[in-house]
Amino acid sequence: MNRNRKAIEPAEASHRLNEQIRLSPIRLVDENGEMMGIVPTADALRMAQEAGLDLVEVAPNSRPPVCRILDYGKFKYEQKKKTQKSSKTHQMQVKEIRLRPKIGDHDIDFKMKRARDFLAGRDKVKLNVMFRGRENAHHDRGREILQGIIASLDDIAKVEKPPGMEGGRNMTAVLAPRA
Repeated sequence: MNRNRKAIEPAEASHRLNEQIRLSPIRLVDENGEMMGIVPTADALRMAQEAGLDLVEVAPNSRPPVCRILDYGKFKYEQKKKTQKSSKTHQMQVKEIRLRPKIGDHDIDFKMKRARDFLAGRDKVKLNVMFRGRENAHHDRGREILQGIIASLDDIAKVEKPPGMEGGRNMTAVLAPRA
């Protein structure tokens, strides 16, 4: 029994422990997880004190209630970790892939592989073709590149924003993972 424990907060009131357990007898599970059977509450409390642990009521609605001998602080920590893990959701990000109008076929394949990895990881992908100088006269080449990438990623992605000029020097398209 840990004497340095503060008063139980309302959130922790779901588990009675030590002297708070008023019903007798109880079904006892020891610190090793072995069923000890139905024992009087006073005996169970004494066993917990001898082990230097707490007596925690884990199933108050069953008759007789089920209590375990365990370290209550560690028990609460593990429960908190379990609820955090189950409620974790992926925060979707927008990953940008930059291209140029003069890009080679192998480079396009490599960029598509990266985009496929991002989409598989449940992230959006922004394809960005950047034009500089004389390349601005060849917007059709940038549109061809984007259309080709969109067509080859069609199995895993849907188009959220079709290819279009943004600013005066960039052509962009946004792909989102299919649900």
